[in-house]
Amino acid sequence: MFKILKNKNIIIFITIFFTLTSCAKEGFFKTGDARKNPPDPRERVKKNLEEGKGFRINDAIGGARGGATNFEFASSNELWRASLDVLDFMPLTSANYSGGIIITDWYSEQGNTEESIKITIRFLSNEVRSDAIDVDVFYKKCIATNNCKINKQDGQLKKEITKQILAKAAIYKKQSKDKNYRPYRSSSNDNERQE
Repeated sequence: MFKILKNKNIIIFITIFFTLTSCAKEGFFKTGDARKNPPDPRERVKKNLEEGKGFRINDAIGGARGGATNFEFASSNELWRASLDVLDFMPLTSANYSGGIIITDWYSEQGNTEESIKITIRFLSNEVRSDAIDVDVFYKKCIATNNCKINKQDGQLKKEITKQILAKAAIYKKQSKDKNYRPYRSSSNDNERQE
């Protein structure tokens, strides 16, 4: 009887494992750079756990009992937070995290009603890289109330906004990495295997 239950559990485990791995999105299992990772498996585990990239089953089970949960909100995306911080002086028309776009309203400095700008930021990736965001700056120049001309320009303002967003996002990423850092504590099973 015990042997049948044991085989049944193994078959269920294998089925679930293959089902979950076959349903994964393309790029789900990212390859790592061997030069940046230690060759010893214990050291790799230690590095991943310290950087918050992994978990232990015992910690996951124990954490579920304690009621601790970890939700992903827009505030955890460094590029999103940095973009909102850089554009905080402008009124927003749309800020759609799931759509990956921020659109400001037309903005002009006080006293200058003839010229205004509008900024659109599209998020192409969650990684903090220069090609992860696409910033568009639109200029509107009005001669009269209903006689306006709108142009999209790739000028110094676009470069400056992109640079400020990436700099702020890099700071947020470092703060998040430092916050997730936990020193590696080897379990008693790891110590027994080493001996």
